[in-house]
Amino acid sequence: MAVDDYDELLKYYDLHETIGTGGFAKVKLATHILTREKVAIKIMDKDSLGDDLPRVKTEIDAMKNFSHQHVCRLYHVIETPKKIFMILEYCPGGELFDYIIAKDRLSEEEARVFFRQIVSAVAYIHSQGYAHRDLKPENLLIDEDQNLKLIDFGLCAKPKGGMDYHLMTCCGSPAYAAPELIQGKAYIGSEADIWSMGVLMYALMCGYLPFDDDNVMALYKKIMRGKYEIPKWLSPGSVLLLSQMLQVDPKRRITVRHLLTHPWLMQGNSCPVEWFSKTPLGYIDEDCVTELSVHYKRSKTSMSRLISEWDYDQTTATYLLLLSKKSHGKPVRLMRLPAAKEIPVTSFKDLRPKQSLDFEDISRDEPYVFGSMEFSDDELFYEDSEFISIEPLTPKQYSKLRHETNSVDSPLATPVKQSCLTKKEDKENFDTKVTKCDSPFLHPPPWTPVTKRNQNVKRGILTTPNHTPVVPPKVEKSPFRHARDTPTKKQTIPTEDIAAVISPERRCRSVDMDLNQAHLDNAQKKKGAKVFGSLERGLDKMITMLTPSKRKGCTREGPRKLRAHYNVTTTNLLNPDHLLNELTKILPEKNVDYVQKGYILKCKTQSDFGKVTMQFELEICQLSKPEVVGIRRQRLKGDAWVYKRLVEDILSSCKV
Repeated sequence: MAVDDYDELLKYYDLHETIGTGGFAKVKLATHILTREKVAIKIMDKDSLGDDLPRVKTEIDAMKNFSHQHVCRLYHVIETPKKIFMILEYCPGGELFDYIIAKDRLSEEEARVFFRQIVSAVAYIHSQGYAHRDLKPENLLIDEDQNLKLIDFGLCAKPKGGMDYHLMTCCGSPAYAAPELIQGKAYIGSEADIWSMGVLMYALMCGYLPFDDDNVMALYKKIMRGKYEIPKWLSPGSVLLLSQMLQVDPKRRITVRHLLTHPWLMQGNSCPVEWFSKTPLGYIDEDCVTELSVHYKRSKTSMSRLISEWDYDQTTATYLLLLSKKSHGKPVRLMRLPAAKEIPVTSFKDLRPKQSLDFEDISRDEPYVFGSMEFSDDELFYEDSEFISIEPLTPKQYSKLRHETNSVDSPLATPVKQSCLTKKEDKENFDTKVTKCDSPFLHPPPWTPVTKRNQNVKRGILTTPNHTPVVPPKVEKSPFRHARDTPTKKQTIPTEDIAAVISPERRCRSVDMDLNQAHLDNAQKKKGAKVFGSLERGLDKMITMLTPSKRKGCTREGPRKLRAHYNVTTTNLLNPDHLLNELTKILPEKNVDYVQKGYILKCKTQSDFGKVTMQFELEICQLSKPEVVGIRRQRLKGDAWVYKRLVEDILSSCKV
């Protein structure tokens, strides 16, 4: 890993272990140096992104316009010639999907709490003029307060003509796609989101999907029929709400406006769903401004003006993380850096780490997967990309399915005109406009941090801490501006002074260097021992070979000790090695390839053509309360529900 790609990042963040991976990105846990708050850093390689680079720009532009208690917050954007770093709110609870499968299904009361938060988030982004278009449990994370945060806005759309204008792009996850999408029709984004919310609510209360099939054509047929199983444990109120959201005809579907005050969502609550933001975009907190002013030795007026530019640089990140500390009852204080001058709010140009670093660490403290993962069916799976494009039916396929659907009393009564658009075309604004309906939302303000720089947006440039034009280096053209190629606004502090405080070498000290120094010192002490020198070296070599803790490849003497978590399955076994042997016997029988690293099994499955369709981890761990051995599981890549069935099959086959 080239340090040059990380030098700008390391000025502001201490990097820790990898907590999630995807098709073209990885997510690392990190600590913001000044506030000491944990953040998640989404790291994307530009060469791997390829055609998905516009999707990243869409996600960043959208998140700059969002500030809501149930939407994951963007803090900082850093771009280098080869990497794009998105610094995001950290949610240690992992995916809502893992929470569902760990509990089999949620009670109606718990499902209601979560679903109110989902409705709140969706109503908010709709009020800002956006449709998410990829709502599913994998794109909802649980924070430290057990609240949901909506993520992954790479497929979102903001119709230029407003939310009543039609879209044409068929995208998202097939099992959550509305009927009008798979038919290739023009659709309204908010109506498609309501259908996905119905599928999501069903998954919460049932533990499985309403429309599911390994065969894509069979899955399409089930969605078009709109027929699903109604389990006996569902209450009449929840059955009614599901039927109102899972209407095949989008015009008969319930709206977000009516969901806010729906009787099922109001049950046990005295007020409607609060969809508005508790910290609106543009809100400036006086306590946070005061702390920043003191730290950077600037007036409160100039600091407020600097924050209100919302450049999503170090200033924006520090302010938002201070605001987060205040909301959690922590002191609004910044870390004082000793033995050096204060770091200015603008970026540096001359500071460069001098040592090659490797931040990979197989240990994980929290289960966490960030963003959408690929659909595992070979017809829809993209190994090198997280983007999922739903193929609309051809006229012949649709005619055949329509004939079969009509034969079973389908709600579809009129033929639908088939779209002839290809996947690469994206006509987000269809000329035909439907009749406007009254909206419960205020119109978004005309000025936002993104629209403020229309010229840069049109050119495809991301905002960075500075705006002074410079001659770019000779690298491949990109829609982003390079943070490290931007000149600073203030006088640069001497490199040696800063290095004494935030040098990456000090923060990422190599254990190998310590061991090498120890061996060197040991060798110097033995210089005078001519008679017994060879014997001592021979004994040292023999001890090294026989000592388990020094054998190459031995990562730890025993399994990690973890707290009980919904992502950990407890067992009846007390011997971790016995459990490890059981797993290594079962995995080949289930056609799962694995690589063992200590007590961690890195697993994957492949299609008949050698394409990786699923990646996940199984780790043997020790639970302190009670004293039992457990299995921590984490999905890294592949369809969530296929992963669920596979892991359940593996665990049930083990003698645990």
